[in-house]
Amino acid sequence: MAQRSGKITLYEGKHFTGRKLEVFGDCDNFQDRGFMNRVNSIRVESGAWVCFDHPDFRGQQFILEHGDYPDFFRWNSHSDHMGSCRPVGMHGEHFRLEIFEGCNFTGQCLEFLEDCPFLQSGGWAKNCINAIKVYGDGAACSPRSFGAEDFQVSSSLQSDGLEEATTKPATTQPPFLTAKL
Repeated sequence: MAQRSGKITLYEGKHFTGRKLEVFGDCDNFQDRGFMNRVNSIRVESGAWVCFDHPDFRGQQFILEHGDYPDFFRWNSHSDHMGSCRPVGMHGEHFRLEIFEGCNFTGQCLEFLEDCPFLQSGGWAKNCINAIKVYGDGAACSPRSFGAEDFQVSSSLQSDGLEEATTKPATTQPPFLTAKL
């Protein structure tokens, strides 16, 4: 079973100033914890997180990994509005992810058994991904500095443990991939 844990600290001010909210698990509404929906900087102390610009895990998603984000431009947002967040499941020993060049799981295929910081270093020379097969609980794809939207692929496991998902082309640069079981 996927394990979801970590710590993220959200700050109202830029450069980690002002009021802060520390989160250790799913938080479906920042206002329920007495924190307004204005987030100008974030420190991810452990784990990987998916943050949403609206409460109840709705709206645009932002995938954040360990590190400091001193202003909202660093997580590719256009505003300081954020309403909910949750940790991304941590992968186990049986993780597997396949990416495909073509739609409907055709064309060049590359398999990942662990995190890969850059697709080019994993042998992917293409400029987009059109389909993903996820064996496990989910995958997070983060184009990061390339200006495209982050997205997360989640699955409820089928009896064979395989979930297929078709994605939109990511960017003109390969995205960063992390896959979780």
